[in-house]
Amino acid sequence: MSNTKNSKIWLSFAVVTICFALWGFANDITNPMVKAFSKIFKMSVADGALVQTAFYGGYFVLALPAALFIRRFSYKSGILVGLLLFAIGSFLFLPAAGWGLYYPFLIAYFLLTCGLSFLETSANPFILSLGDSRRAAFRLNLAQAFNPIGSLLGMYVAITMIQQRLSPLSTADRALLSEAEFEAVKSADLAVVSQPYIGLGIAVVVLAVVIYFLPLTSGETSDGGRIDLVKTLSRLITTEGFRSGFVAQFFYVGAQIMCWTFIIQYGTELFTNQGLTEVEAEVLSQKYNIVAMVLFCAFRFVCTLLMRFVSEAKLLALFAGLATVLCSLVIVLDGVGGIYCLVAISACMSLMFPTIYSLALSKLDADDAKIGAAGQIMAILGGSVLPAVQATIIDGGPIGGISAVGASFVVPLISFVVVGIVALRFVRRRRIEQINS
Repeated sequence: MSNTKNSKIWLSFAVVTICFALWGFANDITNPMVKAFSKIFKMSVADGALVQTAFYGGYFVLALPAALFIRRFSYKSGILVGLLLFAIGSFLFLPAAGWGLYYPFLIAYFLLTCGLSFLETSANPFILSLGDSRRAAFRLNLAQAFNPIGSLLGMYVAITMIQQRLSPLSTADRALLSEAEFEAVKSADLAVVSQPYIGLGIAVVVLAVVIYFLPLTSGETSDGGRIDLVKTLSRLITTEGFRSGFVAQFFYVGAQIMCWTFIIQYGTELFTNQGLTEVEAEVLSQKYNIVAMVLFCAFRFVCTLLMRFVSEAKLLALFAGLATVLCSLVIVLDGVGGIYCLVAISACMSLMFPTIYSLALSKLDADDAKIGAAGQIMAILGGSVLPAVQATIIDGGPIGGISAVGASFVVPLISFVVVGIVALRFVRRRRIEQINS
């Protein structure tokens, strides 16, 4: 009987982990779109960054409703609703491309990530609930290790099915086209952009059908929907670990999105100065981004193993410190050394999201954890807010002899400092708990 139960638990773990890979795919097929849409629609970097505002804004808006929904029903119901919204947002890329306007794409991204908000609010605590609570951080890091696998596939699709198939005309060349010529090029490019998202929508529908017919096993408990939201939020706000986790998650997600989005701008500036065309520089920059994701993926597994020997809070503090040093070098170094440091930051970021998530929820009971999970997903708003700040710095021009793109990385630098401070607070709290016990 025990073996049967364990088999069901591992089957549930495996199927839900596919969702982690899917939202990794969605995240990283989208990051290069900031540069792509800026060029397709002849916009500033800040306007192009509205892609990230819409994308991560969906996380913030739907996270709390998602938590209330899964508390009333179940994790499985939340996952299914998330997949449905995910598919709808993906399929909306087809009419958006037909209209040839920027804002319908933003609406599609927003709806897509409303689905991702439901998925992450459901799937992360679902994984935490499977088995011994002392192994919760290990399980979540293991599940999250498959997220960058999806991200790598998303990057590969972005570079092969989008970036290399877009018109080779540079931003400057597009400005010289007649209105009719520009509209023809734009229409062809938008058709290229939309196709992978349609395929993504089909894959999401297939997974939803599988999960619908599969009985998921978890350790969740329910109060039958009796929710006193005010009291629950009051308890969360007064829980130091949850508050600290929210702040750290806000700045971490912002830093992650900035490092993976603006590596395209950073590399394009670097490689065009070395003589490449704009399109060649963009494609090469995306290849560096893929290397960064390979590092991120590899170190997810490395850090999961390290947690057997070192506490997750200490590892978080160590990697936040290393990321701060590397980000400083990104700002001050000229040449290829800067992009090497930017790639290396991904190794430091590998453990941050699941570790912060687990530390923030570790002292909450099962029902409060469902609302707390929503708070952690709402903190993903950092991915909507902070890239817009960095994009504004890039549009502002060089600062003190440092290129605008290089100087803009002061925003992720500050973000990693905040994560490090919060990590040290978790280390201190764990030390006090050990002394008191």
